[in-house]
Amino acid sequence: MRIGDHHINGKVLLAPMAGVSDRPCRSISHRYGAALATGEMVISDPKLWHTSKSQQRLDFSNNPGLISVQIAGSDPQQMALAAKALYERGIQILDINLGCPAKKVCGAASGSALLRDLPRVRAILEAVVGAVPIPVTLKTRTGWDAETQTAAEVVQMADAIGIQAIALHGRTRAQHFNGEAEHDTLARLRELTDLPLIANGDIHCPLQAAQILQETGADAVMIGRAAQGNPWLIEQTHQHLSGQAMRSDIPDAERHQVIRSHVEQLHLFYGEFMGVRFARKHLRWYLEAARWDTATLQSFNALETPESQLAWLDAFSEAMAA
Repeated sequence: MRIGDHHINGKVLLAPMAGVSDRPCRSISHRYGAALATGEMVISDPKLWHTSKSQQRLDFSNNPGLISVQIAGSDPQQMALAAKALYERGIQILDINLGCPAKKVCGAASGSALLRDLPRVRAILEAVVGAVPIPVTLKTRTGWDAETQTAAEVVQMADAIGIQAIALHGRTRAQHFNGEAEHDTLARLRELTDLPLIANGDIHCPLQAAQILQETGADAVMIGRAAQGNPWLIEQTHQHLSGQAMRSDIPDAERHQVIRSHVEQLHLFYGEFMGVRFARKHLRWYLEAARWDTATLQSFNALETPESQLAWLDAFSEAMAA
């Protein structure tokens, strides 16, 4: 798959996830086979970029692989200015968010709320594509609700304007993350465009990913929540889709090494106070993915320093090995 001038060497992508797909997460996902790992959503108003949260999301130093960043907003010119500012900071792919169902985002007429205003979508796409010389991609949903299915119109519009790839989450905004994502809509979109199409939503198994690609004609899959605490799903899916033998059993020692490395990276990236707090939610995801006992989290969550967290992980590893 190509996105603009960039060759994407693989069919498994990490989805942009606010509060999750930061640089430590992207680094580990890339290590385990993510061909592209898009960073967390950035608000399009540069006047708000001075906050510590935005500054961390805009830190592209030591980024693993291509620098792909997602922006959200509702004002076409502001989106264009944000795109230019991000390009000047060195990003290589810019993704536009038309899919976020969060109340805070939709309340600002951004994300999936835009699916009720296709003229504004057109204005945003035209402004952003015209503002930067790098590929612009799009992540969207099937529509606002069951009565407002806009995927076909959005894709045809995006293709004509110059969008370079489209990821489709197989739910409407009204569904949020309830029920099961469907991918039949993506198969219908394949008949409308030759653009790279990326399947997103409830992809949690390599065999399922292969089936989706076969049935829809999509070029790649984008894994989000199922990869939280489980970069091995990315690896296994990449192996299966590229014809390699899948690793089925991940040694406990390897899981511990990855968890410890991830927690250390969080400490370094966010600093002591926030790094310790981010580590808590990531450890829960790792334990749940490995089907390990999460009752031990109570003692981990009480820890307040990086040193104590790392010592706890070392002790946990020794206990598991014994």
